[in-house]
Amino acid sequence: QVQLVESGGGLVQPGGSLKLSCAASGYVYRLDWYRQAPGKQREWVARISGDWTFEYVESVKGRFTVSRDDARNTMYLQMDNLKPEDTAVYYCNAAHIWGQGTQVTVSS
Repeated sequence: QVQLVESGGGLVQPGGSLKLSCAASGYVYRLDWYRQAPGKQREWVARISGDWTFEYVESVKGRFTVSRDDARNTMYLQMDNLKPEDTAVYYCNAAHIWGQGTQVTVSS
C-alpha cells in the first residue's frame, strides 16, 4: 500500500505563506488534504485528482492552491495569506492512508 510523508510546516506570521508537500511511495490518483486544530475535529481542506480537478473548502478558496508533480509522486498545498485560524496539523490522505502530519502555526 502507498505510504505518505508530509513536510513543509512551520511557524509563519499572519499574511505569510507556506508550501506543504506530500510525498507518496507510488502513484496516487486522488489526494486529499485535511487539518486538525487543537480541540477540534479533523477538517477536509482540499482535493486534487489525476485529471487536475481541484476542490477546496470555502474557508481557503482563493488562498490555498493544490498541485502535483507526478514524476516525483508528490502533491503540494500552497498556502498564502495565512490566518491564525489556519493553525493546525495538516495531513494528506489517499486511499484511506494517512501521512504523519505536519504542524502549521500562524502567529505574530
